Amino acid sequence: MKKLQDRVAVVTGAASGIGRATSVALAREGCALAIADLNEAGLAQTADEVRALGRKVSLHRVDVSDKNRMQAFAAEVQAEHGAVHILINNAGVTVTSSFEEHSLEDWEWIVGINFWGVVYGCKFFLPELSRADEAHIVNISSIFGIIGVPTQTSYCATKFAVRGFSEALWTELREHNIGVTSVHPGGVRTNIAKSARAEAEDLKEQAVKLIARSSIPPERCAALIIEAIKADKMRQLVTKETHLIDTIKRFSPVLSQRMLLAGYRRMLPQGRS
Repeated sequence: MKKLQDRVAVVTGAASGIGRATSVALAREGCALAIADLNEAGLAQTADEVRALGRKVSLHRVDVSDKNRMQAFAAEVQAEHGAVHILINNAGVTVTSSFEEHSLEDWEWIVGINFWGVVYGCKFFLPELSRADEAHIVNISSIFGIIGVPTQTSYCATKFAVRGFSEALWTELREHNIGVTSVHPGGVRTNIAKSARAEAEDLKEQAVKLIARSSIPPERCAALIIEAIKADKMRQLVTKETHLIDTIKRFSPVLSQRMLLAGYRRMLPQGRS
């Protein structure tokens, strides 16, 4: 997009982490915001930061996995702001579990939020985006949308799906002046690992410690998202490890999985296989 000033941006999962940082970054660029989350207290804090920058903001309590609620959300934003130029499908969750122990109920939960939430967002906001002189969609995938990681089967499945969906949509919408970017963070300091559903608390604790030790602040990820919108990029890799894994995966897909297997075996507590 050539211009962000005085545009209207929609951000899901905006109560914290990448969603909050991106909302604030867009406000700094001159955008009005429509922010959504189930965490109303966190959403209010994000709204305060946006207002402090002198930008209009509307708050919406939304479960992105609820088709009817997402359709109503799009109508609310149109009524409140009169237009939509940028859509950030950011809301996401994870489950840490072996596939064998992973319940189907948790599979349905994560697919509903991570994948259907993205599809619903694109579907219901596309009419307004199509009416804009230029528009952009950002779908948050993951480093786990590049490589398959043990104990993250459902998360990888949804993030690979977001990546493929985004690439297909990028191609379809090129003639409509609507850009589409798939974003692939690695370790970013957000609450996703802490709030994960987990089969084993020890595996969850290891993930939380790893992110705390080697992650970047969400503001850095938000800055790269803004750059991707301005440059109309199809894909945005965020962290150093994302770039590294992407390179290794391209060079040798089997080698990358063998490296993961070796690391996974070292992480397993004694007696677990």
